[in-house]
Amino acid sequence: MFSGSWKESSMNIIELEIPDQNIDIEALQVAFGSLYRDDVLIKPSRVIAILAAACMLQLVSVHIIQRKDHKIPCFNFRCLEWLLNNLMTHQNVELFKELSINVMKQLIGSSNLFVMQVEMDVYTALKKWMFLQLVPSWNGSLKQLLTETDVWFSKRRKDFEGMTFLETEQGKPFVSVFRHLRLQYIISDLASARIIEQDSLVPSEWLSSVYKQQWLAMLRAEQDSEVGPQEINKEELEGNSMRCGRKLAKDGEYCWRWTGFNFGFDLLVTYTNRYIIFKRNTLNQPCSGSVSLQPRRSIAFRLRLASFDSSGKLICSRTTGYQILTLEKDQEQVVMNLDSRLLIFPLYICCNFLYISPEKRSENNCHPENPEN
Repeated sequence: MFSGSWKESSMNIIELEIPDQNIDIEALQVAFGSLYRDDVLIKPSRVIAILAAACMLQLVSVHIIQRKDHKIPCFNFRCLEWLLNNLMTHQNVELFKELSINVMKQLIGSSNLFVMQVEMDVYTALKKWMFLQLVPSWNGSLKQLLTETDVWFSKRRKDFEGMTFLETEQGKPFVSVFRHLRLQYIISDLASARIIEQDSLVPSEWLSSVYKQQWLAMLRAEQDSEVGPQEINKEELEGNSMRCGRKLAKDGEYCWRWTGFNFGFDLLVTYTNRYIIFKRNTLNQPCSGSVSLQPRRSIAFRLRLASFDSSGKLICSRTTGYQILTLEKDQEQVVMNLDSRLLIFPLYICCNFLYISPEKRSENNCHPENPEN
């Protein structure tokens, strides 16, 4: 390793000062080993130690992020990308403990977060993460984590004195993270709305504002001939689209819908014979909610597929990019055709959706003044 004019080239033993207590022998072995390999496999629980070693050896460009009272080195792009892909798809107790408020804020605010199921599951993950930040000594299993989290917050609810947890001194540091939740896609499902109200973590003012926003959006969809987005508004899609996902454990035929009120657009998703198909269900199949009978409805969407190895490294991925899809009643459309050579299961599917256009604002679109008598 040290050859030529290096002072160490003639030394049999080279002593290194290790300034970071996160670095151990195993982390150094992996870091040095990476010099001779393009990629190394890192378990989630070993990420911090190995990143610290890589930073010390200046193997990659790094930046420093602050976590509580000490600094943790983190890859600026690759680490963030890994976390966006793995936070929800491969949840891990130790990883939850290590993620700082600033990092979690970036993850939850991103439209590239690989969400599994629906936005309510993002809220649930945040709740578990916040519990582990407050009780880092907890060392149970991931399976036990949600129950323990709910019990811990429930016991403290009586001490809130009419406040929600995020309004307390203990909860205020986490406000900036929870602000990035897309609450409109949580309260659109009755069971989820009841849970988030019962938890008393999120300030009631936040929820009241979203209830009003969604009620007015529903009225627009019902009474204002709203047919959905007609053009790509990337800023709106990045910041306000519905995030949802599904894991396909093995090849086969699948058909599903994501829960929640979607303004009368009952979207069925089918995976069959390497095709992914969107269908606007109107009359053909039963639906538990109301459906729009408008001749045409449009949605803005992005579909992403990914497969990961055992360490969470991305093996292959595909995306449609952001698109507008217009469907007639009960019409279906193939949105992705997959090459069988690239199909590796389990296969993770993640979607972003906008079902209605953002409300157009103008100077005249304001509250009228009371007329004088």
